[in-house]
Amino acid sequence: MDTQKILGDFASQLLSGAIQVVDLSAPLGPDTPLLKLPPDFAVDTPKIEIHTISEYDKNGPFWAWNWLKIGEHSGTHFDAPHHWITGKEFADGYTDTIDVKNYVAPVNVIDCSAESAADNDFLLTADGVKAWEAKHGAIGRGEWVVMRTDWDKRNNSEEKFLNADANGPHSPGPTVDCIEYIIERGAIGWGTQCIGTDAGAAGGMEPPFPAHNLMHKANRYGLASLCNLDTLPAKGAILIAAPLKIVKGTGSPVRAMALVPKK
Repeated sequence: MDTQKILGDFASQLLSGAIQVVDLSAPLGPDTPLLKLPPDFAVDTPKIEIHTISEYDKNGPFWAWNWLKIGEHSGTHFDAPHHWITGKEFADGYTDTIDVKNYVAPVNVIDCSAESAADNDFLLTADGVKAWEAKHGAIGRGEWVVMRTDWDKRNNSEEKFLNADANGPHSPGPTVDCIEYIIERGAIGWGTQCIGTDAGAAGGMEPPFPAHNLMHKANRYGLASLCNLDTLPAKGAILIAAPLKIVKGTGSPVRAMALVPKK
């Protein structure tokens, strides 16, 4: 196999537009919706702040730059294994120690948008994934699996995006057996369009928060608050999701992107 030729052909198709780059990230700023923890936990992620250092003024006459205050798990973000107690022992479980090749992989997009529109608490099961595979093909080892819900359409309103009431948050996500199955298939990570990788009701599952608990226990990754999954094919796209190389980072905001063939 002539790898140099393959890369040359890829570069030509990328430059010609035959391969398109799709933005899968939400805008990141003071209005970005952020996760709210239960009252038993006192510390929430602080609101994102962007502060000007200089902008062509006395503090820097020829340049503009800012400093930021931001949590690792803000906006469209990557969850590393060390984010959860079940993944805390992995030496390669931090954003600065994960092998960089794991940040680029094929992606399987499971469309649950109609079900999620009808039921905000919709849960994708292992049987649902198997039915998708029967139609689109098997999930391969080392591939991402993401759940399309079109929840990103709510991103301009934190209230609608979090969708919480007196009984807690209501957002779609995976069941325990769904996560167990994609781990069995060898998926490298699980992603959603909601505030986190789990369903709003995941705290009551056994084990609780399976996308976090089980994926990170298996040294796999998570992506949350993804956007524009409606523009991706069920199969055939390449997902690029590289977190910042934060020392001992548990996660990071990302500019997630997909490479897709032009329709």
